[in-house]
Amino acid sequence: MYKKILLPYDFTNTFDNVPDQLVKLTENNDDAVITVLNIVTDGEMSGDVRFNGKSFSGITKERADKLKPFTDKLDERGLNYEVRFEAGRVITELLKEIRENEYDIVLMSNRRSKREIKHVLGHVTHKIAKRVNTPVMIIK
Repeated sequence: MYKKILLPYDFTNTFDNVPDQLVKLTENNDDAVITVLNIVTDGEMSGDVRFNGKSFSGITKERADKLKPFTDKLDERGLNYEVRFEAGRVITELLKEIRENEYDIVLMSNRRSKREIKHVLGHVTHKIAKRVNTPVMIIK
């Protein structure tokens, strides 16, 4: 169904339901590629560099290790994916990524559970869904 999927990965959200949804979205198409993208914010960068002496590559190495349980689930399901890390402001970098690449769909996890309409989506999810022409699927 979809061949080029962007999955912005945020370590504060839950992604338990995502691997099974990715199987459905790709329909086991061997040509489908999922880009798992994590943004290291400027604040995280400056804090880790200043206080922990870490470089961008050190931060991304740690994050890749933390991401391993999720990528193991993707491997178990036979999904093709690539993991990428970028640095900058989350919304700005995601919008840039979506505009520069021709993704078929953006798949986002959302941990908000409040019933009020204005709080249904998280800040980043809301801004991305509102500002792009690419279809956005939000998985709870």
